[in-house]
Order: sequence, then C-alpha cells, then structure tokens
Amino acid sequence: MAVLFALFLVVLIGAIAVVASGRGEPMAEEFDDRPDVRVQADGPLSAEDLRGVRFTTAFRGYRASEVDALLARLARELDER
Repeated sequence: MAVLFALFLVVLIGAIAVVASGRGEPMAEEFDDRPDVRVQADGPLSAEDLRGVRFTTAFRGYRASEVDALLARLARELDER
C-alpha cells in the first residue's frame, strides 16, 4: 500500500511539473520589456530632466547599468562646464 501511494505521488508531481512548464512546449522567447530611461540624448541636461528620471527596478534595487550611464554623462557635462 505504501509503495502504491509513493508511486501515485511521483506521478502526481510529474504531472504538475509538465503542466507548470507549459505542457511540454518550449518556453516563450525572452524579450526586454523595461521602459527606457527618458532623458534627452543631445544637449545639456536640465534640472527638470533629472527630476523626471525613473530607473527600472531590479531584484535588489535599480539597474546599475542605467544609473552608471547617467552618472557618467553628468560627469562629462560637468567637466565641460
């Protein structure tokens, strides 16, 4: 009886795994759905541009690549002044 119950549990867990993974079909193709950081690409940045910046969030905070790119641009613009 215990063997039959164990076999039933294995089949049940396998069925759940098949359904959860998309019934044997491959997973959908991954695409980047993050919004772009909205700052003007040319010309100096204004204080209003910086107030409007919203970075996308990642698992542990903001995406470092987006923050680093904006900080590097600000540093270049301050050096030019």
